[in-house]
Amino acid sequence: MTGTGIRMSEDGAPALPDPAAVDPVVLATLLARHGWVRRGGPTARYGRWTPPGDTDPDTSLLVPAGGGFDDAVDLLADAVTALSRSRSPSARSILVALTVPGDEIQWRRDVPGVPGAVPWAGDEELRRAARAMLAAAAKAGRTRAAYFGARLDGFAGAFVERALVVAPGAGVGGLTAYTPAPEGRAAVTTLVRALEALRDAVDYRRVSGGLEAFENAVQTGVSRELVDAVQQLVRGSTAAQVSVAWSAAVGTPGGFGDRRITLEFSPGDLPALEEAAALLERIEPAVQVTVVGAVVRLKRGGPAGPGSVRLRVLSGAEVAEVRVRLEDRAYRLAAEAHLAGAPVQVSGRLERRGGFRRLGHPRDLRPVRLEEGERERLLKTLGEGDGE
Repeated sequence: MTGTGIRMSEDGAPALPDPAAVDPVVLATLLARHGWVRRGGPTARYGRWTPPGDTDPDTSLLVPAGGGFDDAVDLLADAVTALSRSRSPSARSILVALTVPGDEIQWRRDVPGVPGAVPWAGDEELRRAARAMLAAAAKAGRTRAAYFGARLDGFAGAFVERALVVAPGAGVGGLTAYTPAPEGRAAVTTLVRALEALRDAVDYRRVSGGLEAFENAVQTGVSRELVDAVQQLVRGSTAAQVSVAWSAAVGTPGGFGDRRITLEFSPGDLPALEEAAALLERIEPAVQVTVVGAVVRLKRGGPAGPGSVRLRVLSGAEVAEVRVRLEDRAYRLAAEAHLAGAPVQVSGRLERRGGFRRLGHPRDLRPVRLEEGERERLLKTLGEGDGE
């Protein structure tokens, strides 16, 4: 995830949105979502909005029903300024949602200790858990698996880097991120359904003692990685929750209501989550693959006999690299390909052990011929990768 992900003003606060770019319908949706109260009839050209409860009795916003009125931009400028000065806790969240496009995901964990304070380690754990959860959701949004290991790491990493983090997040002990919408919707809708299924499976385990609900939940997007992320979020806390609010500008995805979705987990869930993690890794089968890869490492104990090679995968498997143990003849072929700057093709079983980074039972290894231009591009790519 990026740092703050949004443009900041000189005093460190989020820069205010351009009133001319604010959609009054989106602003009204956000105000209603955060509990602000609209005064005036439903058909009125303007609505006056006041904060929920008594949080800021001196603030009210006059928001046009649409952008077609002559004074719409002026009124929106006044509304944005009033929000920036409001003491209502939700005002900042509304401004950020207007500034940052995307679906909003919040993580929160309560930790024992001084109320209103979180240790440094607790904040770091929260960020790690959030990153892991987004990565698991991105992978499951692409395809379902009980255990991914290193598969789809590049795809998930790119998705996480597009998420925009808002500091300080959802208050003390909280973190807020915005994911691209609608292009990132597959990951977020999968995350919601998977967390709901995981919550149900944990409850079923605690009541009945059965683990089958975890296996069934794989089809919704539950994976070993998601379970691990929830454990990271919960461990060391007194309570934890994940909530999602859909982008008001993009609208609600099909099958979901226009409301904030909140899932809660607690330390009492950890024994069931630990059992689920072990089960999900155990049931994921090895995968038969034929990969084409560049030989980047060779190692064996002497001038002859078997040895190990590492391949940077170019095609055939959704992992960046695999390790392969080869017999003497295949090892020599791999070494020759390495010296010639040519990739090799090899078939085998991409094994669960080691996170699907190992190719077991290799066979039919052979060099792959490349045209001179393709060979030069490959060597350049390998050189850039080694410098990372």
